[in-house]
Amino acid sequence: SLLRLYKKTSGNGTLTLYLGKRDYVDHVQNVDPIEGVVKLDPASLAGRKVFVKLACAFHYGREDLDVIGLSFRKDIWVKHIQLYPDAGHKPNLTPMHVCLLKKAGEQGRAFTFDIATNLPCSVTLQPGQDNAGKACGVDFEVKTYIATEADPEEKLDRKDTARMTVRKIQFAPDETGAPGPRADICKSFMMSDKPVHLQASLEKEIYYHGDPIDVNIKVKNETSRTVTKIKIIVEQTTDVVLYSADKYTKTVLSQDFGETIDANSTFDKSLAITPLLAENKKKRGLALEGRLKDEDTNLASNTIIRAGMDKEVLGILVSYKIKVNLMVSSGGLLGGLTASDIQVELPLILMHPKPQGKRIVGPNK
Repeated sequence: SLLRLYKKTSGNGTLTLYLGKRDYVDHVQNVDPIEGVVKLDPASLAGRKVFVKLACAFHYGREDLDVIGLSFRKDIWVKHIQLYPDAGHKPNLTPMHVCLLKKAGEQGRAFTFDIATNLPCSVTLQPGQDNAGKACGVDFEVKTYIATEADPEEKLDRKDTARMTVRKIQFAPDETGAPGPRADICKSFMMSDKPVHLQASLEKEIYYHGDPIDVNIKVKNETSRTVTKIKIIVEQTTDVVLYSADKYTKTVLSQDFGETIDANSTFDKSLAITPLLAENKKKRGLALEGRLKDEDTNLASNTIIRAGMDKEVLGILVSYKIKVNLMVSSGGLLGGLTASDIQVELPLILMHPKPQGKRIVGPNK
């Protein structure tokens, strides 16, 4: 198969970083390893060493604001490998390495990073309208650099480094055939001894970005009131776990359906909704799929983590829920009762399907 090559050279021309791909899939139990090559020129090192490092970091703000402290990067997880002088890193050479080594020539050094399974996926929080530049989010960066030690105290000179952002992404797990979620509520009103029953359910557990979601709604209205409309809301919750755990909830869809359900009647219908980023371009802080460049993206996918790992994962975790509301008129002779609503919630999982064959979806830039 044709290998796509990504390369970056340091400002001084001494180092070139080669990767065969920039999207690495997290299969929940394990993550694709990052296999790369650094071409280096020992004659230009003046006794210094060459390292390559993989960092998963939480970043905030633009790089040009660094000077006044309005921008920061906090490494969530870091791994360093010394490539020169040889310090014993001998990865098993894969077909990917062999291809990259051919390109790099005899000064190429192969490396492999195994990514921990308790890390967040690449995700970006949508900046405000006026807020150009680097948004807040979680990213993964491979960087090769010249230094005297792996973690130098002094700031590295930019010309001594070559770096590339890569993405950790997840695809929807295989269909388990399990039924989708279901929720029921039974609510009675003042002055009425009979209730309204509401049941909402989804056909399946996982939906793909951009596909319509059919929400099945069953209502048994035993009261003398009328259900005047049905409102469906989809909310995205981002857990930002860094110094403290902060939860942010944003509405990504709010749709009214003018369905009325008369007193003492029943209703059984499925209503379709499609949450899309296109409808939410102005919402600051919305979690989007991580980007490598300014290509189009979509709402972030749910973060799928191994059972029991939820306390350990730092960064940004994303989840969704659907809320189904019935607006009920103020019935009764008193006339003073205000309209009220009945609500149930369903969890929603939004993801991309696994790509077919070997091709990794995503921008090839």
